[in-house]
Amino acid sequence: MSQHTRSWRHATVALALCGAAAVVVVAPATPAAAAVPGLVRISAVSATNSNDFRTVTATCPAGKVLTGTGYELNGAAGEAIVDDLRPNGGVATAPTAVTVGAYEADPFAGNWSVTAYAICANPVPGLVRATVTSASNSNDFRSAIASCPAGKVLTGAGYELNGATGEAVVDDFRPNGGPATAPTALTVEAYEADAFAGNWSVTAYAICANPVPGLVRAVVTSPTNSNDFRSAVAPCPAGKVLTGAGYQLNGATGEAVVDDFRPNGGPATAPTSDTAGAYEEDAFAGNWNLTSYAICATA
Repeated sequence: MSQHTRSWRHATVALALCGAAAVVVVAPATPAAAAVPGLVRISAVSATNSNDFRTVTATCPAGKVLTGTGYELNGAAGEAIVDDLRPNGGVATAPTAVTVGAYEADPFAGNWSVTAYAICANPVPGLVRATVTSASNSNDFRSAIASCPAGKVLTGAGYELNGATGEAVVDDFRPNGGPATAPTALTVEAYEADAFAGNWSVTAYAICANPVPGLVRAVVTSPTNSNDFRSAVAPCPAGKVLTGAGYQLNGATGEAVVDDFRPNGGPATAPTSDTAGAYEEDAFAGNWNLTSYAICATA
């Protein structure tokens, strides 16, 4: 065999081996991991009766943490006010539960209850709770902004009315951010529902984590009119899931009550939207509307 023929055969074998090696190393792409794995919605319901005050706590399953909150007043139809939507946790501790407390706005003979909703997930890196409280006095209006620590983003939120006991209503529970921007802060604004001489304040709670892939804020606003009831459903964009939510009453200035602040989902299902519903607390002739905010991350 000539030297030329041997060289040609060796080159052919080498090319074949290279081709075989190329085939071996090719593998299908791995699907992207969920930004917030293990996301579910947990609920707990208080007793149903005609007492003036209700409270209930929804706790995440063992091994999960709280990313967002929600509530529902059942049977009150504008006659009760959520005074306390309080995640536990702290500046160095991940929240794992939310407590909801509600008072009758005026004496109400009917039976009613309150449901607390906890949006829970597998441990989220850097999850903490930030807190800011407004001044305490007898003014008609209060505002507090809770910002996440530098480098963190807002996954969910809560609030607390201190000293009002049913005499004030949260009008604005608003995460910042946008359709392409992760929220990083929460604004809570509250008005007295009726004239109230006592001192009171508002606390804003921000649930914050290290940057979460795909985190954005979606918005839907109801029609504007003078009807007694408003509802708005904010869905997450396709391919995203709900980590938390917020709402805003526009034009009511203490004359309407958010009765329903409800993430969908369940104990085995990731939420993907939030429903907000509001009633006039007393008859109100002005036009008003309701905005629902959804905080969403990559599924």
